[in-house]
Amino acid sequence: LISLAQGRSASDAVSYLGKTATVTSGDAALDGGKADWSYALAGTSAATGLTVTDSTGRVVFAAQGETAAGQHDFSWDGKDSSGTQLPDGVYHLTVTAKNTDGSAVANSVASSGPVSEINLTGREPLLMIGPMAVPLSQVAAVDG
Repeated sequence: LISLAQGRSASDAVSYLGKTATVTSGDAALDGGKADWSYALAGTSAATGLTVTDSTGRVVFAAQGETAAGQHDFSWDGKDSSGTQLPDGVYHLTVTAKNTDGSAVANSVASSGPVSEINLTGREPLLMIGPMAVPLSQVAAVDG
């Protein structure tokens, strides 16, 4: 039964090739000097901070974000705070939104990209979105 389920999972994963997959982990692929995220604020914030970290957790870029409630897009050119182009890879966006009283405004972060490859070498299929390997179980949506 386990082998049958794994085979079915692999078959399902292959059907994602060429489609756009969305993940909500906060990770995105910097590919060709560009990474794109979207973030949603549950309410209006007094201040919104956007922080990009590399795979080691080191902050490489920070900026102010939108403060209005709703969905917002953030496109990053892959340059750190001093203007140096960083290598392609997986980066993480953290959104920190606060009300005037200092309380947090709930938010969510997502990224999406085309699935170019399926890695079936592990226990769970991995969808490759640029240099980012996403376990099939972490895909929030598929388009196309």
